[in-house]
Formats: sequence, structure tokens, C-alpha cells
Amino acid sequence: MSTNEIAALQQQLMETTARLRELQASMPGVAVKNYTFETTEGSVTLRDLFAGHEKLLVIHNMGQACRYCTLWGDGLNPFVPHLESTLSLVMLSKDPPHLQRQFANSRGWRFRMASHQGGEYQSQQVSVDGMDNMPGAVVYEIRDDQICRMASTFFGPGDLYCSQWHFLGLAGIGLDEWTPQYNYWQRPKKMEDGGENLLQG
Repeated sequence: MSTNEIAALQQQLMETTARLRELQASMPGVAVKNYTFETTEGSVTLRDLFAGHEKLLVIHNMGQACRYCTLWGDGLNPFVPHLESTLSLVMLSKDPPHLQRQFANSRGWRFRMASHQGGEYQSQQVSVDGMDNMPGAVVYEIRDDQICRMASTFFGPGDLYCSQWHFLGLAGIGLDEWTPQYNYWQRPKKMEDGGENLLQG
């Protein structure tokens, strides 16, 4: 493939991404219930998480037992103040609130955190195609006093939401050649990310 072919493909990707944004903005929305979550400060509802905004961006994280979800969290963390200037933002996982906060603090994350505890919210809003704890993001919006699920996406190696994969690709490193690792990380009893390629030590 020539340099010109690569440039043309990059332009095509930009145009396709622009079209994707248009389609996401045009989604009509689906009404959802006012779910309840747990935080270190007590119970909150989905409506509470809007915190005065009309739009709420929820990051679905598999929890501290997933190195990939941790990578996404690390990458999104610097954008928190920028995103919160125009909408509400929260990270949800099934981990208990104290563990969420402990892990977030260890990573320097600034996300507001809440736990769905692997219950009804997870089964109805996070599960897909046989995977009961799918990482990704969803935008909820209040319309006519009703909470509506708008555009959503899933996270995975090579997606649009983690730049790490694109820089690795630029260096010729494939998706199956690299797995995020943390030398100081305490391995949980159960790995949510499959547990492949764990470094020892």
C-alpha cells in the first residue's frame, strides 16, 4: 500500500466518523426506568446522576478486574473537566463503592463513581450478545421529564475511544500483540478480561 492510499483511507475514516456522529445525534431515544445505584455516600438514582444537566454520559466499566477497562479509564480521565463543562459524567461498574473509590484513587481518576452491583441495570443496559458485562458508553437525556437512552457504543481493542491502539497500529503493532499490564496491580481472584497474557510479579 502506498502513502497516497494510506492518506485516502485516513480521509475516508474521517468522513465515516463524521457521518457516524450525525447518525448518533439523530437517535430518537428509548425511555428507561429510573435505576438505583450505590455510592460511597449512599444510594442514588439515574436521575440524580444528571446533577442538573439535561444529558448524562455513562461510562460502562467492567471494574478493577479488567486491565482493558482500566486502560480506557486512564485515557478518558484527562477529558473529565472538558466533558463536565457541558454534560454530566459518571463511571458505573459492578464493583462495590468502596472498591471503586479505592481503585479510582490509585489511578488518579476524577470520575464520579457509582455501582450497579451487577443487578437489573447491568442486565438491561450493559449486557449484549451473551456478554453480561460489556464495557462502553451510553448517553441518557431527559426529555419531557422522561429519562431516555440515546446513542451508545461498546469499547474494545481498536475502537474510536482509546487512542493507544491507533498509536500502536502506527508502529506496526497488532491488536493481538499487546495487552495492558500494571506491575503494581494486585491481581483479583477472578479476571473479568479473560486473564490472558498476565505478567508475573
